[in-house]
Amino acid sequence: MKTLKKSLLLLVLPLIAFTAAHKFYVSVTNVMYSDKDEAIQITTRIFIDDLEKALEERYEVSTKMATKKEIEDVDYYVEKYLKSKFLVFLDGTQKEYTYIGKKYDNDVIVCYIEVANVKMATLKSIAIINEVLTGMFDEQQNVVHFKLNNEKKSYVLGRENNKGMLNF
Repeated sequence: MKTLKKSLLLLVLPLIAFTAAHKFYVSVTNVMYSDKDEAIQITTRIFIDDLEKALEERYEVSTKMATKKEIEDVDYYVEKYLKSKFLVFLDGTQKEYTYIGKKYDNDVIVCYIEVANVKMATLKSIAIINEVLTGMFDEQQNVVHFKLNNEKKSYVLGRENNKGMLNF
């Protein structure tokens, strides 16, 4: 009986250790249109620790997000990173967007982005290229949910497939 228990423990222990050590790499982005503001409004949710690693590697800065030691210009680095890795195209033309700001939700940073002066009635397509964290983590998946003009579509983007598009 003791041998059986030891064997079972030896079989189960590595499985438990593997499960606890496994990390899930994902961001979730929602893309919507505001009639009131005539703007594409985007929220993207990214794990803080993963984004901090990317900022540290890319800009050699320790941001210490969501702590009392957070650096003063953290928004500058978040915006700079997003503008290099997250692109918005309307009718095939890349559009500049405004990084409005961020908030923290437990271990996630929620970033707010807006593309202003968009006339939904004349828009034929919107595309998002999302390469957030794909250079850091092979397993990174960036989920993009479009909810525009009574259309809903979702994409799971990664290193090899980084573009999601919605046609009207």
